[in-house]
Amino acid sequence: MSLAFRNEIDVTVSLAGGAIAAVEIQPRARPPLARLFAGKPAASLLDVLPRLFSLCAAAHQVAFLSSVEAARGEHVSLATRRHRVTLVVAERLTELLRGLFVWHLALDTASAAAIRAGMRAASVLVGIAESGCGQALGEAMARMRPELAALGIANEDGVPRPGSPLALRMAAFDEDVLQPNPVEHSFLSVADDHKVIERLLADNAGLSQAPDLDGRIPETGVWARWAMRDQLPPSRSRPAERLKARIAEVARLCEWLQASASADTAEDGILESYTLRPSLGAAAVECARGRLYHAVELDREGHISRFEFLAPTEWNFHARGPLVRSLQGAVLTASRQGRDAVRAMVASYDPCVGFRLNFREGADA
Repeated sequence: MSLAFRNEIDVTVSLAGGAIAAVEIQPRARPPLARLFAGKPAASLLDVLPRLFSLCAAAHQVAFLSSVEAARGEHVSLATRRHRVTLVVAERLTELLRGLFVWHLALDTASAAAIRAGMRAASVLVGIAESGCGQALGEAMARMRPELAALGIANEDGVPRPGSPLALRMAAFDEDVLQPNPVEHSFLSVADDHKVIERLLADNAGLSQAPDLDGRIPETGVWARWAMRDQLPPSRSRPAERLKARIAEVARLCEWLQASASADTAEDGILESYTLRPSLGAAAVECARGRLYHAVELDREGHISRFEFLAPTEWNFHARGPLVRSLQGAVLTASRQGRDAVRAMVASYDPCVGFRLNFREGADA
């Protein structure tokens, strides 16, 4: 059975008179997991998920396993829950750092050594978290902190250390070249879980490709978590502020993993599971890019009869979603710099697949 599918997002920005007249998004094509998983024992699929989801693989495994347990009505011990939350947080930190390296520091040759050191340190985190050894994880985080400090990640306010690579990157953003219109933002949270799962099960194909909550398409991910926590105004959602939110969360997660890695002290909603009825369960996991949902139904033999999932990227890159709302109607005061700012804005949403950004001018728009 072929797993071929279009794993890329196309974003087309139409320009007219120095402003963004339209933003069109062609979403990726999702893998046909409902068909691939049907009839198979749940346990046999845990090793398959990392091959299907190269990014946030641990979050998908935790969401799937938690959904299966909820469908079975199984009780999960506090120790198991703590272990899974730690694993999700370690992976979230790794993915947030990957985004910093890919989107912001990839061309910084002067900092190449520090970047390589940071990437090497991050690459082992999930494996250590999987081992369940809290001491080893704390030691790994302690070794990692100087590497991150060299890049500019120092504290939870998101302000990079002066003169650091991330400080220079943030200073390079010219906020005046892209002037978005203020828009109302809404954010996906644990309070939406029941509604999302209900919609997912009622309209799996439609919701998975283009999700909405009674017409509302909320943002999810790093900026959403920061904005909800600090009650930030819409005008703050520009590339520099979004980079600041990522830096702040990296610093916070580092502190949490090094200090205690206890589920009791983590933020709310990192892992939630729901028994909907006998043999039907669901779970929500707050991963790097936002809220991930899985729903699993089992047959009498305990095999999968239904599997649905909804990834954060589908909200943020919805045709009427947060990215489109942020860019639609924005004014570009300089052509080249403005286009660079648009690219930075798209990258700040950090999709779980690649994207292509195209521009159309005037009569072509």
